[in-house]
Amino acid sequence: MNPYQQSVQQQDTHSKIIGYLLWIFGFTGAHRFYYGKPVTGTIWFFTFGLLGIGWLIDLFLIPAMDREADLRFTAGPIEYNVAWILLTFLGALGVHRMYQGKWISGLIYLLTGGLFFLGVLYDFWTLNDQVSVRNAEGRGAFQ
Repeated sequence: MNPYQQSVQQQDTHSKIIGYLLWIFGFTGAHRFYYGKPVTGTIWFFTFGLLGIGWLIDLFLIPAMDREADLRFTAGPIEYNVAWILLTFLGALGVHRMYQGKWISGLIYLLTGGLFFLGVLYDFWTLNDQVSVRNAEGRGAFQ
């Protein structure tokens, strides 16, 4: 494997499979949040995927959203897919924050229901950037 192929494989931060699984619930905007598009994710949430039309169109846009996310976000020791699954299913418990090494805020989420769920909403908007920053910090520590 040449170095270019290796760097491309290392930069695969998001999964098309998870993107399509979230697309099934796409009228909530879940797949758009996952791929780092919080504004349109919020619009999809409040309009039920633009009344289903945007949701259907996204079926064909997911490969492009996946490529864009892979280029935009930093790969590293923290897996985006794991962080997103933890946020989606255990967000109010703060497990996704603990996974990133943010133990204090994770414990605060655990004791306050994700800061009364407002923190969880904030994390839906910013999780990709949080993981990207942590990965950049971790990468610098190991090099």
